[in-house]
Amino acid sequence: MHIMHIALGGCLKAPPVQYGMSEDTGGHIAYVIGAALEQARLGGVSRVDIVTRAFADFGPAYLRAEEPLSPRAFIRRLRTDRTEYLTKGALWDELPALTEALVAELAHGPRPDILHAHFADAAEIAFAAGAAYGIPVVYTPHSLALDKEGAALSEPRRVAAERKAIASARAIIVSSRDEAERQVLAYDPAAIGRVHRILPGVPATSTDARPARSLLAGLDRPDLPMILAIARPVAKKNLIGLVHAFARTPELNEHANLVILAGQHDRAGPEARAVIDALRDAGAGCAGRFAMPPAHDTRQVAAIYRLAARTRGVFVNPALFEPFGLTLLEAAQAGLPVVATRHGGPSAILGDLDHGLLVDPADPGDIARACRTLLEDSARWAQASRNAKAGIGRFAWSAYAEESMAVYRSLAPAPRWIAPRPSRLLVCDIDNTLTGCHDGARRFADWVSTAPCPFVVATGRSLPEARAVLRQWNLPEPEAFITSVGTEIFLREGGGLHLWLDYCHRIDEGWDRDAVAAVLEGIAPEWQPSVDQKAHKLSLFGDAQCAERIRCAMELAGLRARVIHSHGRLIDVLPTGAGKARAVAALAGRYGLSLADCIAAGDSGNDFDMLTECGAAIVVGNASDELAALPPRDGLMRVRARSASGVIEGLGQLGLLQANVA
Repeated sequence: MHIMHIALGGCLKAPPVQYGMSEDTGGHIAYVIGAALEQARLGGVSRVDIVTRAFADFGPAYLRAEEPLSPRAFIRRLRTDRTEYLTKGALWDELPALTEALVAELAHGPRPDILHAHFADAAEIAFAAGAAYGIPVVYTPHSLALDKEGAALSEPRRVAAERKAIASARAIIVSSRDEAERQVLAYDPAAIGRVHRILPGVPATSTDARPARSLLAGLDRPDLPMILAIARPVAKKNLIGLVHAFARTPELNEHANLVILAGQHDRAGPEARAVIDALRDAGAGCAGRFAMPPAHDTRQVAAIYRLAARTRGVFVNPALFEPFGLTLLEAAQAGLPVVATRHGGPSAILGDLDHGLLVDPADPGDIARACRTLLEDSARWAQASRNAKAGIGRFAWSAYAEESMAVYRSLAPAPRWIAPRPSRLLVCDIDNTLTGCHDGARRFADWVSTAPCPFVVATGRSLPEARAVLRQWNLPEPEAFITSVGTEIFLREGGGLHLWLDYCHRIDEGWDRDAVAAVLEGIAPEWQPSVDQKAHKLSLFGDAQCAERIRCAMELAGLRARVIHSHGRLIDVLPTGAGKARAVAALAGRYGLSLADCIAAGDSGNDFDMLTECGAAIVVGNASDELAALPPRDGLMRVRARSASGVIEGLGQLGLLQANVA
């Protein structure tokens, strides 16, 4: 496969990249280069190109037509009549010329099998080239304008281009749940079937802190704990909020240093210059405790995380909104605890790594309190540091490369299970039912490849999260997805996945979401994250006793709602007509089947109804105690093997096991 990434903005070159060279030279460049280098190492990949724009302003390196990254990865630069550097905002008028240049290059070959566009400006020329040569386009937004107040009026061209990119791309790859389930869907709710969440990797930080020491010039006591921030000097990064938090908190400016790396000051544009001047003014009263070096190189940036960790400091991302937050991963790699904005991707990163605290970026006091908490509580700092080092391995470019390739391959037409009327339907939960045993997952994937009946998943997860887990375990995608505890069904139609709206209308009958939410608020629940709250599902954390209290509260209020407790700590409140069994019944009907014709496999409380009502049920050997109450019956199998191996064991008892997975 020949992959072509397109990324037009910023100063993109082979490493070392001078981040901060311009206002647009930021994390997306690390993303594109990291992805391309690892994809080029995969078997079956012949070449990976990164297409960007040629310009003369910053030296001859940015005018080279082709620059190697590795034996199979290259940067290719498009030339037009304009040779000056253009900011992201100025690129729009140059898109027709860039489109013409790319289409002309591809006319002479080689032509890629996939075009992967980064930002909406790149998507515009990718769509034109894709249409000219029949190449599918994948889109990664990186950041979306609608999350900026007033963007629809201030940046109408960008918003329109992002709307087109989201509506037209064959697949959309994002990094966080917030991007997948809120930001993208604000443009087009129907895009959910084309969104894939894939965790990016993290560039290696240095184990040698010495190159960073020169950045601390002007500090009276460079050995004090370092409060570190690294961001482009633009208003939305809210570096001013961090300086105010530091300057107005004596406990911080007396016992810690604040160090901010905010790009290359001598190359700052008007907005960046204004931000840098404001930061200097705000920190003027912290002489000897505040450093904002005017320049830095890649080695120094890699090293300063390690130096901050050695001082037992913290990294702070105070952005008003952060789509993902790659710097939080770089900090984690060095074992440096973080304080991060609660708006956007950082909430998911901290949910995964648990290596710091989330704050309201608009409240300098909240930023200051979080910094003090980590700096003053040595046990908490040490635990956050350990968590960071233990969890960072899941953010790997090698894994990204494998998963993105699976998305690319899925865009090619593939034969699917076709039968006029199957006699059975297999419905499996994902977590701990299909996952947990790599050998079992492999055997199950082999079974699906020649399965005698359609395979469907039924999960508490959202669609993007379900697909992410299946990719991570090399499990095949099913014929249909039942998601969010049986409140959504996604069908394969027209080559893609689409929400079955008729089912949504069915379960909406008698469902008063606002009234249910009001009752839940009255019992002071611990809510699950906002992305887990759906039109037909309200989700909380709590034990079995909490779930029972909620059931009683719903009955007293006269509300029609189902309360489902699972995995010992998850509570979901649904319409009475929803749930996995009801969803399985609706889906079976499309095949001309009934619940009696279905085989369910599960491990937890949210599988209870389908394990009770389906004709055959496989309870895997690692099932939770919540399923102990399942009444014995014909067709119920409590197998000994765990996870997917248990599903295989059950299929064998039903006579559905082919010889190749025995």
